[in-house]
Amino acid sequence: MKKLEKPLYSLIPLEDFKALLGVDDREDKTARFCLITSTFSIEQYCKRRFLQKRHIEQIPYTGDLFLPLREYPVVSMKSEQVKTNDGAVLDPRFYRVFPDYGTDVDLPFHIELSPVVKNIRGLKFISVCYTAGYRVGFVPPDLASACLELAAWNMNRYRGRRIGMTGSVRKEGEHFEMSMPESVRALLEPYRRKTI
Repeated sequence: MKKLEKPLYSLIPLEDFKALLGVDDREDKTARFCLITSTFSIEQYCKRRFLQKRHIEQIPYTGDLFLPLREYPVVSMKSEQVKTNDGAVLDPRFYRVFPDYGTDVDLPFHIELSPVVKNIRGLKFISVCYTAGYRVGFVPPDLASACLELAAWNMNRYRGRRIGMTGSVRKEGEHFEMSMPESVRALLEPYRRKTI
């Protein structure tokens, strides 16, 4: 019986990466490491998560009828997963997700509340459980290209080709900075979370 492997946390599938770079199975471990670290580096640089995951948020209610969701694009949200601070399920007639979930537009999503919600006494926050992000294989092409380029860049560094190498050689070995090529940064710019 074959052991089921844990899904790789990567914006591009391992087999695609290996095929494009001509990597054989002997370098499988290094290829996995480069893909995972590239995905985490991209998420850290963009200040957001990209792969599909369930999120639970408690959004403070201050009287504003537009409540921003932290992660996007929103894929699904069940009506019983939007609750008030006392645990009561918020009737789906009293809110909507904007833009509509199920679309893969790369814009922050909001819950738009009905003015009726202002009549709920003692409302301090809205608790929301939703799924957001891209499925592997359905990541936007420029985002997948950024991951491929960064992973290849790191793979070349680990193979000793020193392409795009940053840092210096020390007694205990090479020291690598958490860096990325300028071309990768350019691909990621539209996906960065903007902070004011």
